[in-house]
Amino acid sequence: MAARDPYKVLGVSKTASADDIKKAFRKLAMKYHPDQNKNDPKAQEKFAEVNQAYEVLGEEDTRKQFDRGEIDAEGKPRGFEGMHPGAGGFRPRTGPGGAQHFEFEFGPGGFANQGGGTRRSGGFGGGDFFSDLFGGMRGAPQRGEDLQATLKVSLEDVANGDTKRVIMPTGKSLDVKIPKTIESGKQIRLKGQGKPGPSGAQAGDAIVTITLSRHPLFEVSKRDLRLDLPVTLYEAVLGGPVEVPTLSGRIELNIPPNSSSGRTLRLRGKGLPKTGGGAGDLLVNLKIVLPEDSTQDLADLMKTWKASKPYAPRSKM
Repeated sequence: MAARDPYKVLGVSKTASADDIKKAFRKLAMKYHPDQNKNDPKAQEKFAEVNQAYEVLGEEDTRKQFDRGEIDAEGKPRGFEGMHPGAGGFRPRTGPGGAQHFEFEFGPGGFANQGGGTRRSGGFGGGDFFSDLFGGMRGAPQRGEDLQATLKVSLEDVANGDTKRVIMPTGKSLDVKIPKTIESGKQIRLKGQGKPGPSGAQAGDAIVTITLSRHPLFEVSKRDLRLDLPVTLYEAVLGGPVEVPTLSGRIELNIPPNSSSGRTLRLRGKGLPKTGGGAGDLLVNLKIVLPEDSTQDLADLMKTWKASKPYAPRSKM
């Protein structure tokens, strides 16, 4: 099933600002996050759909590409992705009397031919050129072509070492085991899963480039993760335990009394797995959030504090 229009998924207009898109994404991601919807089997689908929409609209370049119709809602190029005029290649031609030969075209990006233009072989098995092109001396078949594909994975996929399925350009699907220490942009080579070699020669490889999907809660910093954690005014002042999401589930974090907004607390070993063992840390940044329906009592209390206990947090600026 084709992905829905990312603007409709996030509930924003095509003229929405980047900040509006980010706010809409975070609101929906929190709403449909599996940790918040353990009894709703459709929440994970909604969560994935919101993530995919933000993958397209969250970056200025990909958003412009989508608006111009160059990529679809899944971020894939639109239209035919095969050989185009001038790229080089070959096609069969039928000559007089039904004899068939191949016509080879050379151009930018095609087979090497400094003179450009078109060259033709003879019939089947016809001539040195045909032999040179497909492997040099007869009896020495060449290895098949490698195939390239890109696979987007989540932080949870990496942390758990999950197996994901990727569709190759040929339409063939392959299961890929995600190494726990993989980094975005790194490649996984699957031996013998590329195109078959001619005349029974060895097949090429499948080369899968891994990219990390944007997470609604965590920012990646090497093998550490960063999280903005909203806390109430009284939690910041009084301190105490609060629940914090991690890649392996929610855990308890103890906030020290009188913690200012912006204070960073470290949860060791709750980041991404490291090469050689262990894992990075989860860095929790506290953000004090006032209630939306703030009462007069809170305002009166702050007036009393202002009069009796003034302080200057910007005195060193």
